[in-house]
Amino acid sequence: MIPIDRRSALRAAAGAAVAGALATGCTGGTEGTARPAAPVPSSSATPARAPAPAAAPAPAPRRFPGQPAEIGHGPRDRARVALTFHGQGDPATATALLKEAERAGARITVLAVGTWLDEHPSLARRILDGGHDLGNHTLHHTDISAMAEAEAYAEITGCAERLRRLTGSIGTWFRPSRTQHATPLVRRLAARAGYPHVLSYDVDSLDFTSPGATAVTDNVTERVREGSVVSLHFGYADTVAALPALLDALDRRGLRAVTTTELLT
Repeated sequence: MIPIDRRSALRAAAGAAVAGALATGCTGGTEGTARPAAPVPSSSATPARAPAPAAAPAPAPRRFPGQPAEIGHGPRDRARVALTFHGQGDPATATALLKEAERAGARITVLAVGTWLDEHPSLARRILDGGHDLGNHTLHHTDISAMAEAEAYAEITGCAERLRRLTGSIGTWFRPSRTQHATPLVRRLAARAGYPHVLSYDVDSLDFTSPGATAVTDNVTERVREGSVVSLHFGYADTVAALPALLDALDRRGLRAVTTTELLT
């Protein structure tokens, strides 16, 4: 990991370079000033620079041999845990959580709500560029267990379509909304939509109850163990405040926060 002071220096240097490039690229003069005619291209002219390549598609869902249709935790014999976040709420809170995780060398899993992606589409690529997993948490985050088949399937595929449009993939994971465990129907619908596994969890931070940062940390550290999948949320200030202490506590216990993909690989 690059030391923080060196990272800051690199950011400053990059900023100066961008500013210089912008200054060089700006045209001087006013609107009424005559401009020289553009030179006629010739066969010896320098060819135009090729456009930057598009971002590579995000990883697709994959089947993990030996794992059930609904995964609640990973292997218990490795010192890894997966912190999974319901992707919804204030984008500033989401960005703060991503930055804090990355500062500590942690990688997380984000299960994004489709309407949230509609409102903040740039966050999909931001999550992936940070080395995190990105998955599907339904289109509207309503009670999928209470829905009829067609409605539930539309909730899954609606979010999947948004993920595909933004990232080239339907996301690596699916987690049903408003429930810890998927019904048999929802598991079948998720498989039909392209998700071999439904992602559950075995540790609930209860951060959505806004119990305070200390309680969020304690709720996790009192229950977490090797292989745990922890449920957290992007949209709560308590979670942002709790994350540094939570990551420190995991580190002291020798537990490394990784993506769910890495947890199971």
